[in-house]
Amino acid sequence: MMNWAKKTMANVAGTAEPIYGPSAIIPVGKQAETTPYTELSREDMKWVAMDSTSVETQTFYFMADSGHIAMAQIIHSNVIGVRTTTQFNCKISYPKGSSKPNLWSSDQLSNVEFSDDKTCFYADDVAIDLSEDGTEYTIKSMTNEASIVNLTVTRVAPGFHVGKDGKSYYGTDPKAPWGSMRHAFWPRTITKGSITTKDGSIDFKGKALFIHALQGMKPHHAAAKWNFVNYQGPQFSAIMMEYTTPPAYGSTVVSVGGIVKDGEIICAGAGNTAKHTRIKNDEDAGWPEPEAVKFDWQGKTKDGKSVSGLIETDLEERLDRVDVMAEVPGFVKKIVGNVAGTRPYIYQYSPRSKPTTLKLKIGDEEITEEGVLYTEATFISE
Repeated sequence: MMNWAKKTMANVAGTAEPIYGPSAIIPVGKQAETTPYTELSREDMKWVAMDSTSVETQTFYFMADSGHIAMAQIIHSNVIGVRTTTQFNCKISYPKGSSKPNLWSSDQLSNVEFSDDKTCFYADDVAIDLSEDGTEYTIKSMTNEASIVNLTVTRVAPGFHVGKDGKSYYGTDPKAPWGSMRHAFWPRTITKGSITTKDGSIDFKGKALFIHALQGMKPHHAAAKWNFVNYQGPQFSAIMMEYTTPPAYGSTVVSVGGIVKDGEIICAGAGNTAKHTRIKNDEDAGWPEPEAVKFDWQGKTKDGKSVSGLIETDLEERLDRVDVMAEVPGFVKKIVGNVAGTRPYIYQYSPRSKPTTLKLKIGDEEITEEGVLYTEATFISE
């Protein structure tokens, strides 16, 4: 079948795309060669809400001083421009020593709307508001009695996206791309508020990472696997989002991330790598589950000093393995369910036997600190 026919079939049915090769993606790293990153303004925080196939998310990753780890997330999905569905997800992992299982809530939302300037999100029983000065989000949800969310996230370091616009572009004609991928980060924030469960209120005073992401195409066409890194320490935060495209786009690796401290981006860009240094075969899911990892950041400060960051650690027992097809709403299954070889699983970790060490070198200065690591490895297709 000719490529254009395969492409048409892939768009409509979600089947695997033809092999275009690496020339059919322009990774955001190309922009980063001249503009490593751009600091975000309030204007950059707008929802896009595309009218074609896409998945747009706002995700808050919380690390409470109490040892609780949580996520609150809006997923806004459009299937072929025909149907839009929006979900609110909340997940809590309990501190080391607790026998409580992870708490997971996922609820479809009704009457979704955005503020006039597209920076705030509203639905029945949910509101995510960005403050007028663009430095604070409030997240409120009463969609599920199992996890009532009332949290405030205040940015204490600049937000950024990599390159000029944060986007990697997909398509054989660079002037008319058919897909894109963007991640915008608030890498270091302080949090206050609570998530109330049936066992009572959990105080989430601590730190958080916020990510606004847009996959402007079918998600399994954009990426075949992911690595996500979120390190929060007393002085520094180090974050990374790395994905590998399917073979259709040459199994190209795209990585965005950075290292920040209060009030300052130390470095940010596309010079990051995530490696699984020890794996075991997960026979249930059929994927190589990581047991140890090495995360590496390379960049420069604004005044030209070289920066390197390194985390090497065992992952210990996983927090969870998420069978995405079992958890996601039916509309997502329609997007990916009929693709042979697509079996998405997310492996989630936060090593707890000892703190995670970040080794940082800024110019000639060497710094080591201990903090909390939350990391995910996602496998979607071969």
